[in-house]
Parts: sequence; structure tokens; C-alpha cells
Amino acid sequence: MRKGTMLLCAAVAMLSLTACGGKKEDISVDTAKLTKELLTTVSSDELSETASDMLPSIYFYEPDDVTSAVAYASSGATACEIAVIESKDAKNTEAVEKLLQTRVDNQSALYASYNEAEVSRLDDAIIESAGAYTVLCVCDDKDAAEKILESYGF
Repeated sequence: MRKGTMLLCAAVAMLSLTACGGKKEDISVDTAKLTKELLTTVSSDELSETASDMLPSIYFYEPDDVTSAVAYASSGATACEIAVIESKDAKNTEAVEKLLQTRVDNQSALYASYNEAEVSRLDDAIIESAGAYTVLCVCDDKDAAEKILESYGF
């Protein structure tokens, strides 16, 4: 009985260590630099910078919860979009991920009504967080985007 309890405790301890091993909590990212690098590397579409005062209504976040945010989006012809959001508190990144998923879901429903080919691009959207930063990337080259994000600590 005692041996079984010790094994169970050891297994729980190992699982708890691996559960959070993939995310770095203490990274620092220049949001504009990361956004530009993704923009020039992973999208063949012409994306335009979105006005910063529009970002809370597009991505559904509370302005008081965010330190900085940068986003570029297509004119609507394609679903390509890149957004990098820095939360004031790293604890908010899970909530921001959910908000970005809501954005992707809404875009998918919209594109399904007039440009169904873009829905598969939205199905492959990248939503990643590390520390206080969350990234949304809907692009042509998902593998290249993931490599860039990995180089930044995502």
C-alpha cells in the first residue's frame, strides 16, 4: 500500500512538471518586430496594419488588460491575419487565446458564406501564448510561422 502511494505521488509530480514545461513565462517580445517578421515571411497576401483603436473591438479584449497589440489583416479577399497581443498580466493569456479563437470561429463562419476556400486556412490558424504574449497567425506558410514563433520562445 505504501509503495503504491509513493508511486502514485511520483507519477502525479512528473505529470505536473510536464504539463507546464512547454511555455516560457519570462520571455520578452517586441510585438511590432515579431509581427513584421511574420508579415514578411509567411503571407503572400497584401496585409494592412489595423488601427490600434480598432483592435479591442476586433479581438474582443478589454483595453485595460493589454499593454500593447499590433495586427495586420487582409482587405477581406483572404482570411490572412497576424496579431500579437501583450497582456498586462501573463495570467490573462489563456483568456486572450479564447478570444482569438472566437475571432477565428467568427471569421470561419463569415468566409463559409462567400469564400469557402479560406475556411481551411482558418482551420489551420495558429494561436500560441508564451509569458504575457499571445499570437494569432492565419497565413500561407504555417510551418515557417511556427519556426519564427519557436525562435521567439513560443
